[in-house]
Amino acid sequence: MKRALVAALLGCCLAGAARAEAPPPTPVTPALIEAATKEGTIVFYSSYDVAVGEVFRKAFEAKYPGISVRVERSGSERIFSRVAQEYESGIHAVDVVDSADATHLMVWKRQGLLTAYVPEELGKWPQEMRDPDGFYAADRASLTVIGYNTKLVKPEDAPKSYAGSTRSSRPSECSRCSPRPSRPRKSRSASAR
Repeated sequence: MKRALVAALLGCCLAGAARAEAPPPTPVTPALIEAATKEGTIVFYSSYDVAVGEVFRKAFEAKYPGISVRVERSGSERIFSRVAQEYESGIHAVDVVDSADATHLMVWKRQGLLTAYVPEELGKWPQEMRDPDGFYAADRASLTVIGYNTKLVKPEDAPKSYAGSTRSSRPSECSRCSPRPSRPRKSRSASAR
C-alpha cells in the first residue's frame, strides 16, 4: 500500500513483475494513507540536487503527517549500482527511486524491479512522458548544449546535431556539456562516441 502512495506522489516504485498494459489511474485514498502511515517511513533514492530532494521531503511530510521521508541523494550511476547490489543481495530498502538516466528505468523494468502504478495525476501528463505499461514517468528533461570555436569553425561548417559534434577532425573545434546525466562537465567531441 505504501508503495502505491509513494508512487502517486514521487515517481517510480521498485518490486513486482512486468505487465502487459498500464494499470488504471489510482487516486490517493484515506485507506492508502492510513496503510502508509502504519509503515511510517519512505526511502527515496534521488539524483536530484539535495535542496530539491529536501523540498520534496518537506512537502510530502507536510501533506501526509506521520509518514517520514528519508532522502538519500547520489548520482544516477551510483543509484543504479546500489539498486542492483541491493536486489542481488535480497535487500529491498528503497521505496521510490529517481534517476536522471531514463535507461536505468528501462533496465529495472526489464529486470522486473519496478511495480506498475499510475497515480491519478499522471493520467493527465502527455503520453510520451510516461511508460506505456505504467512503470515510470519522466518528470524532467536535460538539454545538451553544443558550442564551437567561431575562430576555428565557420558558421556553415558548425555542427548541426549532436552526432555532428562528435565527428570533428580537430578536438579543439567543438565542445559540449556531457550528455551523461549527473555529469555536468564539459567534454571534448573527440572523447565522446
